[in-house]
Amino acid sequence: IRNLEYLLRPRSIAVIGASDEPETLSAALMQNLLNGGYAKPVIPVTPDQEKVAGVQACPEPAGLPMAPDLAIIMRPAPTVPKLIAELGERGTRAALVMGGSMGGVAPDKARTYRRQILSAARPHLLRILGPNSSGLIIPGLGLNASPAKPMLKGNIAFVTQSRAFASTVHDWANSNGVGFSHFISLGEGADVDIGDLLDYLGSDATTRAILLYMESLGAARKFMSAARAAGRNKPVVVIKAGRVPEAATAAASHTGALAGADDVFDTAIRRAGMLRVYKVEEMFAAVETLARARPVTGDRLTILTNGGGPGVMATDHLIQAGGRLAELSEETRSALDEVLSGCWSGGNPVAIPDHAPAEHYGQVVKMLLEDPQSDALVFIHAPTVMVSSALIAEALVPLIKRSRRNVLSCWLGVDATAEARRIFSANGIPSYRTPEDAVWAFIQMVEYDRNHEMLMETPPSLPTEFKVDRESVRKLVAEVLASGRRFMTEPEAKKVLAAYGIPIVETRIAVNADEAVTQAQAIGFPVAVKLLSPDVNHKSEVGGVALDIDTPQGVRAVVERMAKHLQKLKPNARLDGFSVQQMARRPEAQELIVGAATDSVFGPVILFGRGGISVEIIADRAVALPPLNLNLARELVSRTRVSRLLAGYRNRPAADLDAVYRMLLQVSQLITDIPEISELDINPLLADEHGVIALDARIHLRPTEAFGPERLAIRPYPRELEETIDFHGRTVMIRPIRPEDEPAHREFFVRLHSEDVRYRFFHVVRALPRSELARLTQIDYDREMAFIATAPDKTGRPETLGVVRVVADPDNRQAEFAIIILSDLKGK
Repeated sequence: IRNLEYLLRPRSIAVIGASDEPETLSAALMQNLLNGGYAKPVIPVTPDQEKVAGVQACPEPAGLPMAPDLAIIMRPAPTVPKLIAELGERGTRAALVMGGSMGGVAPDKARTYRRQILSAARPHLLRILGPNSSGLIIPGLGLNASPAKPMLKGNIAFVTQSRAFASTVHDWANSNGVGFSHFISLGEGADVDIGDLLDYLGSDATTRAILLYMESLGAARKFMSAARAAGRNKPVVVIKAGRVPEAATAAASHTGALAGADDVFDTAIRRAGMLRVYKVEEMFAAVETLARARPVTGDRLTILTNGGGPGVMATDHLIQAGGRLAELSEETRSALDEVLSGCWSGGNPVAIPDHAPAEHYGQVVKMLLEDPQSDALVFIHAPTVMVSSALIAEALVPLIKRSRRNVLSCWLGVDATAEARRIFSANGIPSYRTPEDAVWAFIQMVEYDRNHEMLMETPPSLPTEFKVDRESVRKLVAEVLASGRRFMTEPEAKKVLAAYGIPIVETRIAVNADEAVTQAQAIGFPVAVKLLSPDVNHKSEVGGVALDIDTPQGVRAVVERMAKHLQKLKPNARLDGFSVQQMARRPEAQELIVGAATDSVFGPVILFGRGGISVEIIADRAVALPPLNLNLARELVSRTRVSRLLAGYRNRPAADLDAVYRMLLQVSQLITDIPEISELDINPLLADEHGVIALDARIHLRPTEAFGPERLAIRPYPRELEETIDFHGRTVMIRPIRPEDEPAHREFFVRLHSEDVRYRFFHVVRALPRSELARLTQIDYDREMAFIATAPDKTGRPETLGVVRVVADPDNRQAEFAIIILSDLKGK
């Protein structure tokens, strides 16, 4: 956020290329700057006019009476780098390069100009918004640095990569009376990008929620770091364009084909604690819902309605969206029978008579909000002539406001329920136009809460649940790459899996039929035989897989047939031999796929789903960003349909899910440790009550100089930096801070003397708010480091004894260092 205050809270503005020629971009912008209520100096710069819009103009930037905080540049692209250099020399620290500066410029020339602009700005740390930005609007300052109409003041920030979408949202918001704290068009985002603005807006006091429209992303780790930091403080809602690619490029593995870019982006949004929507209206509705929501306690929803049809519609939408209907307790059912004399639906949705008086509504809502088997309530009311909707609303407001549960309402109709809707709105109870909208809001709340839980997950860089033989894998990878190969043979791939503790079937290599028979006899029948060729991605496509062979003659026949078939279908393919495997007898096992691929933006991703030869057709999969821990592995599995089969059904026992989760952790660790692994397929992976076993594996390598964790979009917790010391006879661990340290951190702060706090923070701080505690404990290890000294107290709970922290500047040249220990430990 270096120097962003000059861009977003400027104390003076120079408009370079200013003009008041009618119907021009420049004239519209000047009028908006001068007439929007911005109370600071605005100086036009142009050699063509003595005055612009009645304001005295400077002919060139060198003639400006002072260095403006913000320069708005509307000059042709070739002149912009020189202007930036001059302004930086004068002391300007921010520039808005408007749309049109690159208009008509060939792509290669535009790239050259962008590089020149950034080079000119860098020595002065001058920040650039654009090029090709459509401007920014900050209604709270009266600042409209755009050619668009003014906007209402509000507490929502909107950031967009699309100028066209900016116009769409601008028009929609003005038509619907929605206000903003910031409205920012990034343009090409050559310097100031989404990550920078998330960092700034995440701690901006005037911004309650952040809306993003995204089309592309460059620095994934920077984005994830900023998004996670902002998401801890306030709702961040995202629309991402480009959901469905017109064509998928060929990949070296099933995983590479299945882990589509949009799936990966969806996963990144989830992991960053943000929420994704798909329409402009949904964007603002989601922000309104999340801003008013109480803490979410679960995903069990109760639906109350005075009409059967709306209840059915709401239920349909809930189930289709993956939600759950609450199962009412027997106590609640009995109480409803007593109040309603049995005249209700008898279950959830709770449908009551349309002639029920307002007091019955109150009694029913009170019962449902106290039911221990329900987490939230959707209330749907259709107007009737027998009882006033407004009376019902007045009866319900006190009950809903006292409850800790979330209540979402839908007052059907227009005029007849307008007063009821107004009463609810005035009391902060959200109302929606349709039953589906109300249920959608509940689903969004649950999804957002789950995403926020994932924010707390900071998996370690080193494994804790299993041992690995990292060096043997690195040696094998180096040998394969040195031989000029990019694909490991199946036996090599299985050696890699075994080194990370992943169970595999015994596999041996044979170069001809005689060796295949010998190996099969050594393993024991029945066996599976698979063709080995570096030119065949999927063996089954060329008849290169044979199962359940139980005689030596069968092995010989299969090997000879495979060789002939390969020669016929792919005459130029190399035949390296055959793998002979022990036949795994697991009749009740589920076939799974576990894999890894490298996304062009977010780097390594892990895939889990239903496996087998029809894996692309079934398309039951989910992806996650490494590193994983047990909670993240469990969440990944839960997002697939096959997870329900793994849980057991009818007379089939549940699979050993702990083994599935552990295997995902092992793959995550492998991808973190070995950066040369570009793609990995384990398909099929059999899973049943006895555990998991990998039947087939494929690994694609790519030479790289990158260190393993450097490739990850989220840096893992650096467990290798932990150490234990003796402190006056007490065993103390010194380690990097983690999100789960927040409670101990709060107690640590409370126990500090006020003078120590003042020396640490340079002013008196009486309490640390939740958002600040989150910022201090949920750090990004790429940006800063905080070590704590921690030890169990007398009750065994972790106690923080001291904290030391270093925060680097954006260029990693300077850093702020701070240290504080418990006041009663000073001098030791």
